[in-house]
Amino acid sequence: MAKITAAEVNKLRKATGAGMMDCKKALVEADGDFDKAIEVLRKKGQKVAANRADRESTEGAVIAKVNAENNKGVIVSLNCETDFVGKNDSFVNLAHQLAEIALAVSSKEELLAQQIDGITVEEKLTEQTGVIGEKIEIGDFRTLEAPFVGSYIHAGNKIGVLTGLSANADGADVVAKDVAMQAAAMNPVALNEDGVDQEVIEKEVEIAKDQLRQEGKPEDMLDNIAKGKIKRFFKDNTLVNQAFIKDSKQSVADYVKTLGDVEVVAFERVALG
Repeated sequence: MAKITAAEVNKLRKATGAGMMDCKKALVEADGDFDKAIEVLRKKGQKVAANRADRESTEGAVIAKVNAENNKGVIVSLNCETDFVGKNDSFVNLAHQLAEIALAVSSKEELLAQQIDGITVEEKLTEQTGVIGEKIEIGDFRTLEAPFVGSYIHAGNKIGVLTGLSANADGADVVAKDVAMQAAAMNPVALNEDGVDQEVIEKEVEIAKDQLRQEGKPEDMLDNIAKGKIKRFFKDNTLVNQAFIKDSKQSVADYVKTLGDVEVVAFERVALG
């Protein structure tokens, strides 16, 4: 049996992130062969992943990132089982790495096939499942392209937001981030009225009518009063119509217009849980 040195164990630990004892056991099993030891650890990860496949992974880190040209952004949610792991520096760093890689692709499937540390992202997640002992997976993946894209990460990597503006004007970085912060805090259902699903509108109309009936309003007045309540719903729940949280006297759309002939064209919001 090959003698396993502390230096070899440390080298394997740095390469894989596995614990010292796991690295030593893998090297012993591989008779000192470094590459075989890595395979041993990966197989362990596959076993752990299979055993934890039915677990819920609702914790983790949500990372929003924008490219150097500020015309494309991505949100990647790297999920795990516990908040303890989700806050771990190495886990958060891996999430940032994946988001950086994600800027070059357009789907979760493409991301999983990309290379990281000499293996695919999918294999890396399996490996880290073995290292950490929890189910680890990409929970959500979003992209946004626009003339200018801003981003914001909120609440200890719990929420990530991208916002797209119609032009790259002076001050667009500040405005796009402010609008992203708005979306993080206020969780709008859509960008504007046109983006609200018709079923949602119909449901809100019925809720409004039921409330009015309970207040004793005549049936022939319900439609007109309900229309007013729907306008209020749009104002409260669509991003561009919401009161701007930093200055409630103006809407988000009005705030964006301080840049000139600019408007919000899209947003993406991902939250854990």
